[in-house]
Amino acid sequence: MKADKKAILIAGGAGFVGSNLAFLLKDKYPEWQIIALDNLKRRGSELNIPFLKSAGVEFIHGDIRNGEDLHFDGKIDFIIDAAAEPSILAGLNETPDYLIHTNLNGTIHLLSLAKKHNAGFVFLSTSRIYPIKQLEKLNFREDEFRFELEEAQPVQGCSRDGIAETFSLQGARSLYGTTKLASELVLQEYEAFYDLKAVINRCGVIAGPRQMGKVDQGVAVLWMARHFWQKELSYIGYNGSGKQVRDAVHIFDLFDLIDYELTHFEKVAGKIYNVGGGREVSFSLKELTEHCVAITGNKMPIRSILTNRVGDIPIYLTDHSLVTGETGWHPKRNLQTILADIYDWLKKDEKQLKNILAV
Repeated sequence: MKADKKAILIAGGAGFVGSNLAFLLKDKYPEWQIIALDNLKRRGSELNIPFLKSAGVEFIHGDIRNGEDLHFDGKIDFIIDAAAEPSILAGLNETPDYLIHTNLNGTIHLLSLAKKHNAGFVFLSTSRIYPIKQLEKLNFREDEFRFELEEAQPVQGCSRDGIAETFSLQGARSLYGTTKLASELVLQEYEAFYDLKAVINRCGVIAGPRQMGKVDQGVAVLWMARHFWQKELSYIGYNGSGKQVRDAVHIFDLFDLIDYELTHFEKVAGKIYNVGGGREVSFSLKELTEHCVAITGNKMPIRSILTNRVGDIPIYLTDHSLVTGETGWHPKRNLQTILADIYDWLKKDEKQLKNILAV
């Protein structure tokens, strides 16, 4: 293999994040071998296979829960772990077996594969590793359209700019967040004792085309799809105000960071980064509604449900100053761009997506 040629395995490669990363990497580096592995459990992920193959990405139907699916004869230079059951509600109303076997055991299988190939490891973790009760301690005020963080905060690792990597990890965080944090800890053991080289990206809300948004995951696509097809929506919790706030990062901005990490790996190996849009790409549900109405021209009544949902938090912003300071990366695409790109995708693939997103 030529020195400038890399072989990259992307687990979860037919999902929203994985398929976009695979396509964009192959488009930018056509000489690289990009392999997308996916079990196709998420409804709609099968639609991404032609998209991947059109770029020359190799697709393998396999499951990271099964170590026997992870045998590769050729060299693997990097593994990107984008495979997960990403729902905050996963495992609460049913057995958590799939969640644990995928998010923890599956990652361990991938770490063992990386050890075997001496491959660099890029782990896509989540902001949900930060405990719910710690986040509920944050000082915030209620403005007309959103909640806003105050400058003075009672806990370390939080400022008006959001949550930094030094935020407390003490407390419960959801089974989803716990499996991802457990994977981070196992990864660090591989770094210490097996000389694994890895970088951890704790991502907040990731948004953009090819995401099959649901009520419990993928809020930007869900909101746009419901407006596009004029389906019912609800503001859940916090007195039904719609003022709860998140930040979002465009999938193309995430690609820019992953691209940097793969091509400057020695600089980022061993690092943990909070990755998100930050204050500049944040929104409340109320604000998200206004943007979706402006783009689609469709305005529907939205129900207010006063009771909070399990696992919800009033506000989360990503303080990405560490990754920005060390790599120069910062989000370039604003919320309007994210939503416009989602709208264009829905319009282009409306027939294929209707039965999946118009529900």
